[in-house]
Amino acid sequence: MNDAARQSLDVIPMPALAIDGSQRIVAANDAARSLVGKGIEDRNFITMLRQPALIDAVEGTLSDSQPRVATWLSNDGVRDMTFEVTARVNTHLRLIVLCFRDITHLEQAGQMRRDFVANVSHELRTPLTALMGFIETLRGPARNDEAARDRFLDIMEGEAGRMNRLVGDLLSLSRVEDEERVKPRDQVNLNDLMSSVLRTLTPMAQEAGAALRADLPEPAVVLTGDPDQLMQVFTNLIENAIKYGSSGGLISVHIRPPERDPSLRAMGVRVDVTDRGPGIDAIHLPRLTERFYRADSHRSRALGGTGLGLAIVKHIINRHRGRLRVESVPGQGSQFTVILPLNPDPTQG
Repeated sequence: MNDAARQSLDVIPMPALAIDGSQRIVAANDAARSLVGKGIEDRNFITMLRQPALIDAVEGTLSDSQPRVATWLSNDGVRDMTFEVTARVNTHLRLIVLCFRDITHLEQAGQMRRDFVANVSHELRTPLTALMGFIETLRGPARNDEAARDRFLDIMEGEAGRMNRLVGDLLSLSRVEDEERVKPRDQVNLNDLMSSVLRTLTPMAQEAGAALRADLPEPAVVLTGDPDQLMQVFTNLIENAIKYGSSGGLISVHIRPPERDPSLRAMGVRVDVTDRGPGIDAIHLPRLTERFYRADSHRSRALGGTGLGLAIVKHIINRHRGRLRVESVPGQGSQFTVILPLNPDPTQG
């Protein structure tokens, strides 16, 4: 019977094992041996699976022959994994068959949604709490204090603006995600677009005591893209350089002439946005494009950041089938590099 059970399990495209009425594991396919352990056959299933939820499910199926589903947790040495395990009776072989379906990606997506809701709630709660507190004060102790009223109204305006920016970025992120699989079709003169961005941000840079320097190629670079979204990308990156890197005094934007890029496996253009500010510690670099992740939370909030800008940038660049690279040395500055194909291929991620 064990040979027949093994042959049956070998055709199942996921980890699977069989348990007999004496609670022994009598057969397992290669995927199950890799997952649970190579010496699992002829062992009691309780000693091998161990987790109470799955043990209860198997014992219940052994008792009444009804199918059951349980969750089983594992670790492959790199990450935690979650499996949905189905226990069903094979009436022909008189065995309980367990099939392990990897649902780690579903659990991660669920956790991302929960984290997102928690982060949005947190970001909105702080300004809302401040507004409610000031309203209560203005109705009470500061009702007739004109100086306090004007000061509180200024703060309330700032907090309301912070909420407005957050809602705006959330809507922008939603639109960008919806359009991510739609290939851009417009022809964009990257030189003209960058010149427009720099003109818009020059007053902000001057106020911060920084200078913007552009190095644009001739002839101008023309690529297929969404001009509004690309303007959003470079506005965000240059604004960040002004806000967080203006202490270095110079922010440079360099568009390199088109050439074949190994990461794209196609002709592409590189745009470097470089500052000479305090830089970013290497521990933060892999997470910079995560929603609400901030390398310096206090400073980011003080400067009006929502924590969503680089997440939006990432999705826009993904839509254009491009790449984002970040290099930084603490104390020496940061360089954000956008690599864009001249003609995005919708079949490539």
